[in-house]
Amino acid sequence: MKTRTLLTASIVAALMAGTALAAPGHAPGEGHDHGGETAYGKPGDPTKPARVVQVVFREGEGKMLFLPDNFRFRKGEQVRFQLRNNGAVDHEFVIGTVEENLKHMTEMEKNPDMEHDDPNAKRLKPRATGEILWQFTKAGTFDVSCLIPGHRQAGMTGTIVVQ
Repeated sequence: MKTRTLLTASIVAALMAGTALAAPGHAPGEGHDHGGETAYGKPGDPTKPARVVQVVFREGEGKMLFLPDNFRFRKGEQVRFQLRNNGAVDHEFVIGTVEENLKHMTEMEKNPDMEHDDPNAKRLKPRATGEILWQFTKAGTFDVSCLIPGHRQAGMTGTIVVQ
């Protein structure tokens, strides 16, 4: 009887641990999965040169901002975004299409603590720094947004134009 109880408890613990590891991030088959080419490019190659672009996150006067919030790149250009959160709360920098980012923003509203481990996205705590290395392989107009609930709506969005 003791063995059976111990076995049952072990199975329940293992199942709960699996659930905890799956949340609050993306479920399998969901999310970004940007290991390859996307409509707006692909992860950069750290062995190749990159244009450095510094971006600051901040809040003030009821707004949340990226500085700068408009970017222009050449098709094929590799960019190293050096990110710094000068704000008082967590912020994200997510590169995507407007449609993808709006869809993902809706998912974030349901799960605001969703973790990101994607080459096109970085979440930073206050006063933290990070970077994204990205190659823009296709021409077009793309979006960058903070998808934490309420942040995009407060102005934390920008435009990337690739020619």
